[in-house]
Amino acid sequence: KGADYFEQKYRILLFGYQYDQAARRKNRIKAGRGSVCDLAEKPYSAADLDWHDPNSRTSIEQHQHASRVAIKDDLPAINDYDTVLIGFPIWWGIPPRLIADLIDRLPLNGKQLAGFATSGSSGFERAQSYLERTVKENNADVQVLPGAVLNNDAQMDAWLKQLNLN
Repeated sequence: KGADYFEQKYRILLFGYQYDQAARRKNRIKAGRGSVCDLAEKPYSAADLDWHDPNSRTSIEQHQHASRVAIKDDLPAINDYDTVLIGFPIWWGIPPRLIADLIDRLPLNGKQLAGFATSGSSGFERAQSYLERTVKENNADVQVLPGAVLNNDAQMDAWLKQLNLN
């Protein structure tokens, strides 16, 4: 591997309610030269995640387009990183609203940004559009890289390789 591989630095921010598959990928990514932090200020309970319940926290957050979701105040510094990877589940075809709040607060100018889904059965196209639109609304000078749904370690390895991070 060339010198650029070893100089590439990336930070991973994971919306981390702890589904087993998200936790596995979190540990796998952490082993792959990135660093990981959780984002949600208030953890999600099983009842919060019940998307069949129109009164659940996730249903309300996703369907009230003006809603804002509290994220941690102590976000990690990203100044020393070239690339920021944001992991999240896909809810109703898009990232949780918390991700827009995160992008609003991160100093992303001059960086690369990519999203990856830790769960979701709807594909990544709408999530990708959501990330690109959110970055554009912030007038950030950011290169948005292609994201992906990562259902297993092989998909993760292939995606990181595609982004030249593996």
